[in-house]
Amino acid sequence: MVLFYILKFTIMEKNFDTLEEILYSHSNNKIIPGLERIQRLLSRLDNPQDKFQAVHIVGTNGKGSTGAFISSALSAAGYKTGFYSSPHLESPGERLLINGQALGPDEWIRAAQEVVKAIPKDSPEDLPSYFEILTACAFCLAREKNIEVGVIEAGLGGKLDATNVMSNTICSVIASISFDHMEYLGPTLESIAGEKFAVIKKNIPACFAGVDKSLIPMFKNFCAERNSPGFVLSESAAISNIKISPEGNTFDFDSQDLKLKGVRTKLIGDYQISNAALSLLALSKIKKFLPRLDENSIRLGLSKAAWPGRLEIISREPLIVFDGGHNFDGVKKLCASVKNLWPGKKIGVVYAAMRDKDYEGCLELLNGNLCPAFYAATVPGMSRALTPAELLSAAKKFSWKNSPEGFESPNEAIQKAVEDQNELILVCGSLYLIGELKRHRLDS
Repeated sequence: MVLFYILKFTIMEKNFDTLEEILYSHSNNKIIPGLERIQRLLSRLDNPQDKFQAVHIVGTNGKGSTGAFISSALSAAGYKTGFYSSPHLESPGERLLINGQALGPDEWIRAAQEVVKAIPKDSPEDLPSYFEILTACAFCLAREKNIEVGVIEAGLGGKLDATNVMSNTICSVIASISFDHMEYLGPTLESIAGEKFAVIKKNIPACFAGVDKSLIPMFKNFCAERNSPGFVLSESAAISNIKISPEGNTFDFDSQDLKLKGVRTKLIGDYQISNAALSLLALSKIKKFLPRLDENSIRLGLSKAAWPGRLEIISREPLIVFDGGHNFDGVKKLCASVKNLWPGKKIGVVYAAMRDKDYEGCLELLNGNLCPAFYAATVPGMSRALTPAELLSAAKKFSWKNSPEGFESPNEAIQKAVEDQNELILVCGSLYLIGELKRHRLDS
């Protein structure tokens, strides 16, 4: 067996089972999306979400990385910052970072006990969802820690997401938009975008990645309706001198309000350039609300930002890379980055996916772009996950460098990819897969 290092959150010496039991026993996930439940719950908690200024981030791909860049820059400027994101990889405690540090289970459990006491008992059929309760807990913890700025990532969509309840939003940030969660957000790109653009607040700046240019007019219409200053990355900033390597990215950023040469990030991959640039655009627009933000803190913050499970190099000998890309657009960007970062490498792909994702489209992308060997895995104990047999059936449509094999254990799939002397083992397809592997590191 191969021993390799996996970044661990320091809070994992204690588990979060008690927190999960509290959340699940008081939630109802078979409900119609809406804001009434979370608003009613937060009002009983004295609206903790209104006690700090907030940057609200929505989008299909890139939300977490963009939030990590913004949060790191705010912390570097001396602001006490809370970064709320989802999903988690190893434990729910990762979902709220205070100046980059996760809170322990005892604090989360105490917050959960406070929140569930506030759940109205008169309508048991209308209990809040797991995510709504978790979001309320995060807002209560943010208030308790006296954060000055919250960087708040939406869980799903935007308009009806539990995070769309803050009254002190200072910027709405819309990352890349593509097809995902169509059963909730609608079947077209426009319907998905409409759910996300709906978070734009009246008279408050909004920044849009604008990767799909067909959505830019729609973004501008939403901004005009709300008298919101709207900024599209490609129209508001120039990005040049891009250098991408496995050690990190560098680029120059030039906008009306912020000009930086040689910006460095340790988050790697082509797509992290656009995520970092979007964060810089947003930071340039909130400087008027946060006067301690300056070029030095922004530069330092971006250089220190970390976000696990996104083109994360886990081992260099053998070369093992984790990426949680789970939809067509995410895997497309992953393939482009892998080809640029490690050209000519013999690649083995260890893949698992949820059955409600476009896994066939993702397999086609991986096959056509990387020409890899293929190792079908699953996420043990998760009913949403495809079985290795189901993945192998889908993989038969394509030609691989090997005779594809299936593994109930993701670790065993990685071991086989190593034994087959692949020069790069790419583990991808689901953040749940990455979380499973991070919770159970390989043993020698």
